Amino acid sequence: MPVKVKIGNTEHSLWFRLIRAALVLATVVIVVGCIVFVSYYHKYAGVVDERLAEGPLFASVAQVYAAPQEVRTGQALSAAIIAASLRHAGYNANPQLGSFQLRGDAILIKPGAQSYLATDGATITTTSGAGGAPVVQSIIAENGAPLAAYKLEPQLITALSEDKNRTKRHLVTYNQIPQQMVQAVLAIEDRRFFEHGGINYGRTLKCAYQDLTSGHRSCGGSTLTQQLARGFFLTPDKTLTRKIAEAMIAFQLESRFTKQQIFEMYANQIPMGQRGSFAVAGFGEAAQAYFGKDIRQLTLPECALLAGIIQRPSYFAPYKHADRAMERRNLVLDSMVETGAITSTDAERAKAEPIRLASPNVDASEAPYFVDLVHDQIVQRLGESDGPRGALRIYTSLDPDLQRVAAAAVDASMPHVDDLVRAKHKKNDKSPILYPQVALVAINPHTGQVLALVGGRNYAVSQLNHAVSDRPTGSIFKPIVYATAYNTSLQGTALDDEGVFTALTKINDDPQDFAQAGQPPYIPTNFEKGEYPGMVTAADALAHSLNIATIALAQKVGYNNVASLAHDVGILKAKPTPSMAIGTYEATPLDMAGVYTTFANYGVHLKPWILASVRNPNGDIVADFAPEAKQILDPRVAYLTQTLMEGVINRGTAAGVRGMGFTAPAAAKTGTSHDAWFAGYTTNLLCIIWVGNDDYTNLNLEGAKAAAPIWAEFMKRASKLPQYSDMKPFSQPDGVQIVRINRATNLVADSSCPSDSITVAFLNGTAPSSSCSRMGEDSQTLANGLYGTDKSNPDDPNKPRNFFEKILGIHKDNNQPPPPPIAPQPH
Repeated sequence: MPVKVKIGNTEHSLWFRLIRAALVLATVVIVVGCIVFVSYYHKYAGVVDERLAEGPLFASVAQVYAAPQEVRTGQALSAAIIAASLRHAGYNANPQLGSFQLRGDAILIKPGAQSYLATDGATITTTSGAGGAPVVQSIIAENGAPLAAYKLEPQLITALSEDKNRTKRHLVTYNQIPQQMVQAVLAIEDRRFFEHGGINYGRTLKCAYQDLTSGHRSCGGSTLTQQLARGFFLTPDKTLTRKIAEAMIAFQLESRFTKQQIFEMYANQIPMGQRGSFAVAGFGEAAQAYFGKDIRQLTLPECALLAGIIQRPSYFAPYKHADRAMERRNLVLDSMVETGAITSTDAERAKAEPIRLASPNVDASEAPYFVDLVHDQIVQRLGESDGPRGALRIYTSLDPDLQRVAAAAVDASMPHVDDLVRAKHKKNDKSPILYPQVALVAINPHTGQVLALVGGRNYAVSQLNHAVSDRPTGSIFKPIVYATAYNTSLQGTALDDEGVFTALTKINDDPQDFAQAGQPPYIPTNFEKGEYPGMVTAADALAHSLNIATIALAQKVGYNNVASLAHDVGILKAKPTPSMAIGTYEATPLDMAGVYTTFANYGVHLKPWILASVRNPNGDIVADFAPEAKQILDPRVAYLTQTLMEGVINRGTAAGVRGMGFTAPAAAKTGTSHDAWFAGYTTNLLCIIWVGNDDYTNLNLEGAKAAAPIWAEFMKRASKLPQYSDMKPFSQPDGVQIVRINRATNLVADSSCPSDSITVAFLNGTAPSSSCSRMGEDSQTLANGLYGTDKSNPDDPNKPRNFFEKILGIHKDNNQPPPPPIAPQPH
């Protein structure tokens, strides 16, 4: 009987077993996959939990603000410019800070509860002045009272860096981010962000295929959530295990936060390039760094540019690669058209806009050396934990306009210094050229407020702040010697046989040994070696910065007295030695700015200050700081010393600044030691310039050549700003008289004498009473004219009164004290 084989059933049984095996394998794979997924999910849930438990995702960093800008009647400002300043400060965008209404040529300002200023508002009206330029016509308070001045909300300078990597970040909320910024980012980075659950699977598979076929891991398939996960928790390396971890963390973030929260975190975390030595993180800081704007003020092309930078911040860096940045920006605009965010007309209009960036000079826009000082002082006064890491608003002394002027003046002037260095180097070509560093400190001479500060040539290259580095002061120390001499005379002490000290006192400038007891010989020379004019007037000695004469004067008044005054005005390292008189001891440029306030402010020394107030985010006061002021000199002494320094700039070593185009009334002193210095001021602005080598080698350039041109350039630019344009003549205090002196005779100039004369200030009663045309009179007549007679003496009414009684206004037969120091006079 034949056997039948059921081939069909056998085949069916084989396929069944294969399918069952596949299903079992798939089940095992799914189960194992689920186990692995759950394991990884919980593992990275722990990672996220641990990170979130550490505190906020972003460190709260203090924001640094400038000083309030003061608007005054008569100032060259328009209502539109005032509105732009307030808008930049955040008014209207943040009503809690303040608001304004622009009504033609008038602007109504109302500070809010979080304002740095009082909540009193005002209306400022402007009108066309001479030549059609706008001028502030009136300032009216809310209660109708007229005001002479009104302060505007301080501008944000920058944030303090949040870590040792010098990262800067300005935190923003989702609601503060312009909608076009959101649309631009999504169009170029993650179009389905609001739809996917953290992973764009189609895009991920496409990128995986491209990477496999090309052999390069260059395709960016990550969603915004994955980028955020990578930035917070992972390294940027592209590996399989990292991609798995990235996905797991993305799932965690999507399950814990809303899409708006995720975008906000992304907007604050994303690296946006480098600015100087600082890393820029987040859109808020990028808006400030690249455009000098609050993020809420960004235009469409600016939003597109920032969105384009995200992919490769260094490659598309707009300062270095403007063409690349422009091309990338336009690609983002096209992508926004594709997503329907904007129309093609909007895109074409935005593409036509040039890239307008903030100043590339970090010193000009963010004052990094100044901000470093702010950080140091906050730590010193409030402590590390309560200071830079707190969400504080730090209000400072800085004037942003003047800071930009200072940075620009340094940039424009230092190439000239480099040329001088190269010219010197040609004469001695044995060593490599060392290009010098620079510092500029500008302050208000009547308040001590540090208005601008440049601590070096390039902050990105060197963060050493030369404005607070000790250097030998050179000849800018010399006015202290002359002030001491005036002070000594005011106290009734004669200078040997010279009598009372005046600008016409003769000082020996011949070579001489100033060695002190037990010390080796000290025979100094003048800067111009071999020129010893013999006996010179004090006015000429300072005007031409004669070393020997100045040391001789210090010896007469007492080295201890000079050192004592130096300590009082802030040069603490000065010691009572002969070389002290010509500036061999050290001080910082910031210290020297304080020294010169004593002369500019009628004897009141003001310690330069940078901190005004620290507030919390709600505007509540954490700490306020009061300036330090102390009357050091009699106002007459300060003024008389100042007039000697007016001679320096009008006919002495600083006269070159007049040829450079600076013509306003000013007092100044050049300085040359190893370094070059220039100290000078007007009625409203005091500036110190230092130029020198970091290795302490001799610069071999005079202050008149290396530092004075920087000062002149700065002051010329500053005088064009409305707030510093009114540089007026100095006002003299009571007790001082101004006399025209004939140069040839050192007597009062009159019409019969040659025209060579100068203006000289004297304490009342100390000026020559004889004119140059009366030189033939005998000495007794001249003495009577100079000293006067004591008519109150009943025994001998013709007897000359004691000279010091005359200048101090007292008589021999009474015990009246000298008049008290006069209060500082307003300018």
